[in-house]
Amino acid sequence: MSRNYDSKIAEELTLHCEQVTDTIRLLDDGATVPFISRYRKEVTGNLDEVQITNIRDRVGQLRELDKRRATVLHSIKEQGKLTDKLQEKILAAETMAVLEDIYLPYRPKRRTKATVAKEKGLEPLAKMIFEQTGIDPEAEAVQFVNAEKKVESTEQALAGARDIIAEWVNENAKVRAQLRQLFNEKAIITSKVIRGREEEGSKFKDYFQWEELARNAPSHRILAVRRGEKEKFLMMRILPPEELAIAILEEFFVKSRNADSRQVQTAVHDSYKRLLSLSLETEIRLELKKKADKDAIAIFDSNLRELLMAPPLGQVSVMAIDPGIRTGCKVVCLDSQGKLLINDTIYLSQSEGAREEAVATIKRLCEKYATKVIAIGNGTAGRETELFIRNIGLPKEIQTMVVNESGASIYSASDVAREEFPDYDVTVRGAVSIGRRLMDPLAELVKIDPKSIGVGQYQHDVDQNLLKKDLDDVVISCVNQVGVEVNTASKQLLTYVSGLGPARAQAIIDFRQSTGAFVSREQIREVPGLGAKAFEQAAGFLRVFDGENLLDASAVHPESYPIVRKMAKDLGCSVEDIILKEQLRKKIDLKKYVTEMIGLPTLTDIANELAKPGRDPRPAFELFSFKDGIETVDDLSVGLTLPGVITNVTAFGAFVDVGVHQDGLIHISQLSDRYIKDPHEVVKVHQKVMVRVLEVDLKRQRIALSMRKKG
Repeated sequence: MSRNYDSKIAEELTLHCEQVTDTIRLLDDGATVPFISRYRKEVTGNLDEVQITNIRDRVGQLRELDKRRATVLHSIKEQGKLTDKLQEKILAAETMAVLEDIYLPYRPKRRTKATVAKEKGLEPLAKMIFEQTGIDPEAEAVQFVNAEKKVESTEQALAGARDIIAEWVNENAKVRAQLRQLFNEKAIITSKVIRGREEEGSKFKDYFQWEELARNAPSHRILAVRRGEKEKFLMMRILPPEELAIAILEEFFVKSRNADSRQVQTAVHDSYKRLLSLSLETEIRLELKKKADKDAIAIFDSNLRELLMAPPLGQVSVMAIDPGIRTGCKVVCLDSQGKLLINDTIYLSQSEGAREEAVATIKRLCEKYATKVIAIGNGTAGRETELFIRNIGLPKEIQTMVVNESGASIYSASDVAREEFPDYDVTVRGAVSIGRRLMDPLAELVKIDPKSIGVGQYQHDVDQNLLKKDLDDVVISCVNQVGVEVNTASKQLLTYVSGLGPARAQAIIDFRQSTGAFVSREQIREVPGLGAKAFEQAAGFLRVFDGENLLDASAVHPESYPIVRKMAKDLGCSVEDIILKEQLRKKIDLKKYVTEMIGLPTLTDIANELAKPGRDPRPAFELFSFKDGIETVDDLSVGLTLPGVITNVTAFGAFVDVGVHQDGLIHISQLSDRYIKDPHEVVKVHQKVMVRVLEVDLKRQRIALSMRKKG
């Protein structure tokens, strides 16, 4: 079953219904989020990627709800219990929780205390008691005593009746809704250490005796306690004050103070403790986990986007060094396209002779391969290697940069790296990755599983499917925002281009290798397996530099080329003239070119592209170096001010690399002189900052930092 949810989504997301309707139509027709946001602005009313993604995700959730609704209706209908009123309730259910509450009495069950009691013929007794008309339960129970059915006393009969009543209480949808609200508003998370595990679980010390109102608990604390529970160091419960829950149930079910009502009251208490509290605690656990996952993934998304969109050094010749002590430093030279030219190994700590040889090797390679920048991984011995390079007397025009190498080892051992460099070992591949990620972070980092890049918070504890989907969305967004040079892009980079995917990306690589470089976007149509729809989705994001058509190097979609040609014709010049001459572009009256399909938003994008065809939206590259003389934690002292680079932003603060092999933490309270709720308000991954050392804990290798100017 499928229903029209356009108006509902529009209301939820504060959009016009037509915007939602048209966006869903485009998505259902196979259009991607980047394509819609960039090239269908007139259709959606200028919605951005975030809004389109929210529509996509919400319609997906509602369609899943519809699928479950159809299953529930079918199941109840097969049981012969589907009434018009019940069907109306099911069709009106707006959340999965409400739908499941309605379905609960009809769901096929395993044997419970209530089903056993029903098999013993005790349901009529339960009904009499539940009506609370003032009967004597003991007297009525006598007629249900039956040795054959293993009901050997009135107390056994009453206990069975109470079990049936407890199940009815548990299955009442109205009561579950009230209790769910109570859990959402008043539930308290409590955690305690498991006796005997205090020392081993010391990293969870903050949660050994902890409680917090569940709805106020931030994601990092929820995920931390859950991890402690999973690793069997903590016990966690999430419950509201029991007396509040019991009061709701008694008000709803207990109608008087007679003997039969006392039986109902006992059943109600049992129902809460044995059934409802456990069921709703499981439910709120899942809801809190979903919220914590969503918050943690949002932080990961933001950090990953900043890392992928970090400034590229660009096409210059680079020497990259993967530092090492015992096994030496692996050195590679790359040309301006990132092609591996040569690799070598130098040793800095074995002997004076080895160091002298290392100096000679670096100088010789720099001269032979016209090195412009030396990239050094920030892992073990990174600062020592940087200091060594800076002091060997290289020409001053050769710059030295320390590069965050998180994930380089993952890449070097991957199938992608083996396919790219089958004849080289992991150390060479790792060094190449360090060099390339300086030249173009986006092009290199797409080869690594985003979870391995080191910018997340509890990334292994959150829903892995949701994490993958969200991170893929971020990578796709970044790749398409920057655009991809079709003649040099790797398969991994092409995979993320709108409309392509792994198979079509490989087809482009194969075509490129067999026929040579693409000379135009139009030629991309010839790639086997790339149909008209895929071309439409991908073409605007694929660049062909130095091709037959200057527009092929821009973000102007081929479908808009006729408009640009008309602009040139109206000006009595060529397309090339428009691109090269600003005074000609100023003469273009965009309103003249508005059509039913293309309006001012797209025409404005076209005009911006003509001014700077294929412009890179990433910031300009800036050189950075750590403070001289600060190489290990021992070199730090309280009050010292030094430069650093933000490596990770979490809900509670930001981690900073200050060049001592151990990131320091700026707690959220130390990020700004003003109050902030979210660290992302003031910092982002890869940002260069000045920090002050607050505390150095040598024993635990912890560094506390501050960005505050006061205090």
